[in-house]
Amino acid sequence: MYDSVIQDLIDELGRLPGIGPKSAQRIAFHLLDADPEDVRRFASVLTEVKATVHFCATCGNVTVDPECRICADPRRDATVLCVVEESKDVVAIERTREFRGRYHVLGGAISPIAGIGPDQLRIKELLGRLQDGVVTEVIIATDPNLEGEATATYLIRMLSTLGVAVSKLASGLPVGGDLEYADELTLGRAFEGRTSIPQAAAPG
Repeated sequence: MYDSVIQDLIDELGRLPGIGPKSAQRIAFHLLDADPEDVRRFASVLTEVKATVHFCATCGNVTVDPECRICADPRRDATVLCVVEESKDVVAIERTREFRGRYHVLGGAISPIAGIGPDQLRIKELLGRLQDGVVTEVIIATDPNLEGEATATYLIRMLSTLGVAVSKLASGLPVGGDLEYADELTLGRAFEGRTSIPQAAAPG
């Protein structure tokens, strides 16, 4: 419909999550109308982000340093670990100011339809962080949807024999939603009312 380079821009924008064809077209024409210096600055930021941002060596959160600011903060409670799917969930939980422990980012959720199993997530790294006995509670804070619940069930089964307390965020979060979109009050109350998961008996 448009000249090739314009259509290429619209197509690339349309590949972004949550951006449909009409939104992609609107953004493309906004960029065409924008000041060239603004566009150069935008392109420079994109290039810098890809060149400098990586995953924290400890928790998997996004950072520009070897460790993210939360893992590097000695004031955080190292005995409590909150397991989330994505880095955006860390931001959502931090906004509540209810949690002072540390995080573990899985990098997604179990989804057989999408071909994502436990081996594609940072579950081995999570188990490795529990080996030294410092962590005494693991809070599972996966999204309240089908994939998140499947991931939570898998983690509960894995963790219930390791001698750590396992809890899950309380109900009140909208089923089928994402933590990212939960308001601070709802998410804060979910932390306060999290439910403990009974530990399974150690295999004889």
